[in-house]
Amino acid sequence: MGASDANRIVFQSGSRPTDLTMNASLPPTVSQPVVAKLTKAAIFLVLTLNPEKENEITVRGLCADLSSLLRAVGFRDLEGRLSCVMAFGSGAWDRLFGAPRPKDLHPFREIRGVHHAVATPGDIMLHIRATRMDLCFELATHIMTRLDGAVTVADEVHGFSYFDDRDLFGFVDGTENPVDQAAVDAAIVGDEDSAFAGGSYVIVQKYLHDMKGWNALPIEQQENIIGRHKLSDIEQLDSEKKPYAHNVLTSIEENGQELQIVRDNMPFGQIGKGEFGTYFIGYARSPARIEQMLENMFVGKPPGNYDRLLDFSRAVTGCLFFVPTASFLDDVVADAAPPPKDDIEPLQARPRVSLGDGSLGIGSLKKEAGHE
Repeated sequence: MGASDANRIVFQSGSRPTDLTMNASLPPTVSQPVVAKLTKAAIFLVLTLNPEKENEITVRGLCADLSSLLRAVGFRDLEGRLSCVMAFGSGAWDRLFGAPRPKDLHPFREIRGVHHAVATPGDIMLHIRATRMDLCFELATHIMTRLDGAVTVADEVHGFSYFDDRDLFGFVDGTENPVDQAAVDAAIVGDEDSAFAGGSYVIVQKYLHDMKGWNALPIEQQENIIGRHKLSDIEQLDSEKKPYAHNVLTSIEENGQELQIVRDNMPFGQIGKGEFGTYFIGYARSPARIEQMLENMFVGKPPGNYDRLLDFSRAVTGCLFFVPTASFLDDVVADAAPPPKDDIEPLQARPRVSLGDGSLGIGSLKKEAGHE
């Protein structure tokens, strides 16, 4: 924790704020619901921004109104826990907002190892979650109506919860996900980039599975590839784990401390097309920790000791985005073109409100009076 962390309020589920110290001279900043609780349904949309300035105006207009759309749809079922995260790629950030930029924002870096982590087009990412798919679908419909003609859909995936949070390989996915304050610490930018504190980085990849090949493996071999027992979801003993196990290669440390990310992976599929997969989505306060995990998986640690899960799961997309705060989106002016870099004055960091339970998943209340 740094000095600027004293100027924030962090809410935890079912509790009072964990930090009541804040700078009263500046309005609080509200994070998008990056660390919202897992849900039963999700829609993932990756969009490319079409040429022409009017399309940039359309997208900026949606930024300012997203919280209002979210409240309007979410109010129809307050138990539905509808939320939406809107994120932007490196090139889109320059077109839409200009300088300053989040310091670690860059295009997704493809990885060529034993297997290939591809980099694919993506300017805007929308992660819509709820306990019911109809809520996700309704919000996605309104958003895409607003963006009609301004963007092109590069990828759309409708994810679902599979039994007790298992993937289509039959293993529980996300057992080691951090929760509450640990999730905030893992996913939310702090004073390392104070102008963008409260934001997050997100990497998405769409994986397609070879289910026939996987199902032909003995259960013991599947468990060795994952590093967990299939039925019980209990982690293998360290003495039992193979060096190529998925949970070995995706565990990274810095100065003796584990670096965590927040995952919200979802299974998806189309039976008629023989398409079965997992949509990987990982949030982190720095993209470097996810990139290191992917390097370990695709190249190996040491090189050649790669993740054997990739023999049965192929990455067909790969994008990196920055998630600005909900307050940032609320403040966007549709007609305001990005200022030239030379005209930018340093931003003053604002105190942050970071919600660990997604309880403001239907947006900040900044403009509520004007959007009843």
